Amino acid sequence: MNSKKSTIILVLAVMLLAVPAFAGKVSKMDKLSMTCGTTSATSINIMACAGPNTGAPAGFSLQWVSADQFALGPDGLPGTLDDGTWPDSSSLSLCKASFSGNANGSAYNLGRNACTTVQAGDNLFDDPGASSNCASIPLECSTDYVFRSFAHANSTLFRSDFSANLTCRTSECIVVDGCTFTQGYWKTHGPMPTGNNTNEWPVTELTLGNVSYTDLQLQSIFDTPAQGNGLISLAHQLIAAKLNIANGANDSSVAAAVAAADALIGNLVIPPVGSGSLAPSATSSLTATLTSFNEGSLGPGHC
Repeated sequence: MNSKKSTIILVLAVMLLAVPAFAGKVSKMDKLSMTCGTTSATSINIMACAGPNTGAPAGFSLQWVSADQFALGPDGLPGTLDDGTWPDSSSLSLCKASFSGNANGSAYNLGRNACTTVQAGDNLFDDPGASSNCASIPLECSTDYVFRSFAHANSTLFRSDFSANLTCRTSECIVVDGCTFTQGYWKTHGPMPTGNNTNEWPVTELTLGNVSYTDLQLQSIFDTPAQGNGLISLAHQLIAAKLNIANGANDSSVAAAVAAADALIGNLVIPPVGSGSLAPSATSSLTATLTSFNEGSLGPGHC
């Protein structure tokens, strides 16, 4: 064997010896940091920031539970393991949301030290890139919630450790005649109610734009995630606003937004009843105003 071949073989042998037995993930994503943002009676905004070394390119997960439930401990039963630790992952009291950095239209691919704001509440249902076991469940007013998060793993790094716990509080309850409910409430208290709920809708049809829909068609719209279609997310809040108004809520603060939403929708037929579509940029302002009315930060207040 000549010296050149011997040298090549020696180099290859050294390279093979230098490769660790486990050549996959060798470290973790940085922990996330979180701060409380704006709140309503039914939702809390959380600002999540990625770490300085790895960021969170695959997105992150957020978990939350009421402070009262958190105090019960992992078994969720009073008087047993009341040690202030998180409920088991399978507990029905634990809300979990995943914000994918890889989903189409997602804003959750976070670079180093990058931050984003997400909302815990029933608007998660229409958030591109988000999935949650509590996507249609509004938070309770005047209630403390405990949050934690972790950055997702990718092909080279393990998921991060959990962040420090963060406690945030929803806005105070406002009990008045003609108060409002969120889209999540109306969705789960409609002609096809969820669980033990009953149908609380004050009408059996509504007009959105220039098109009339039966209550079952409206329910099907509620049950369809927006997935980046601004028409659907606008329709969810418009249906909720019109149900609130029909239920006795004063509409003086939102009448102009309702009229503008109807004008923008026009003859479009909302999925899944039809195939209409609008860009989120064309609907986001009206959707935000209607959401504020339904959540109680605008108008008579949330029930």
